[in-house]
Amino acid sequence: MIPPIHCLLAFETLARLRSVTAAGEALHITPSAVSHRIRQLEGLLGRQLFRRDFSLTAEGQAALVPVREGLRALQQLAPLPAAAPSPTRLRLAVTPTFSRQVLMPRLPMFRHAYPDIELILQVAIPLADVTAEQADLEIRYGPGGYAGVEQVCLMGDAVTPVCSPDYLHEHGPFDGFERAADIDRARLIRSPLEPWSTWFRAVGLDRAEPVVGAQFNDVGLVLDAAAAGFGVALLRLQLGAAWLDSGRLVRLSPRSVASPNGHHLCWAPGALARWECAAFVDWLTASLDTGPAGA
Repeated sequence: MIPPIHCLLAFETLARLRSVTAAGEALHITPSAVSHRIRQLEGLLGRQLFRRDFSLTAEGQAALVPVREGLRALQQLAPLPAAAPSPTRLRLAVTPTFSRQVLMPRLPMFRHAYPDIELILQVAIPLADVTAEQADLEIRYGPGGYAGVEQVCLMGDAVTPVCSPDYLHEHGPFDGFERAADIDRARLIRSPLEPWSTWFRAVGLDRAEPVVGAQFNDVGLVLDAAAAGFGVALLRLQLGAAWLDSGRLVRLSPRSVASPNGHHLCWAPGALARWECAAFVDWLTASLDTGPAGA
């Protein structure tokens, strides 16, 4: 198998400059992209090309001569029309609200860092593990600990009861929404994604999950319904920040309770041998460690 040209260029440039930063500047890509291309090439060749100080190993030195000869030969073809290089495609399955509220605002940074990766997003149904087609990586929403895949928790969250200002004015006050009498006066918006039992246990109420009231299987729809006056919903403080910041929803309690569910990035064993998969996992986990996009 002939290695991709972008990997060979990264190899030759890094061998010449001995700095991933300088190599990235020369190739107009990020240092991280240089590292991932070298990792991909080493995986394809089955050998280590560089030491930690970016000097060449014996196998790297042996590979450099034919690589440079091949690149020089290709440069002589530059005046000829060249076919567009095949894009590196990465298929990601992601839940709807996480995609809109967390991932999409950050994706311009990913496109800038990895312009040669063509990202294909498809919808995953929360808790059901259903995707439109096979995906390379998947962001799942649930308790984690999934069988048959490797995974990392991207984001946990805490929940608190909220409603629209109009609903609060008409049916409130609710005095912290912790007493059974106040909860019984409210219409509870239900969702299997965020059970009310989490809140009930936290405030010391021994009661079952409600069986009446509007129900939605998407976190964003739950919050939109609450903003439209359907009743009181449990809001995830990070995922639902936009609804609070805009004033569409208001908190009924200063208290928040850890949710049993979180967002987890999952992949099949061995998937990170592909440089584009490893690049996305590294980028997204680092991006979420830095806080909200633009912060």
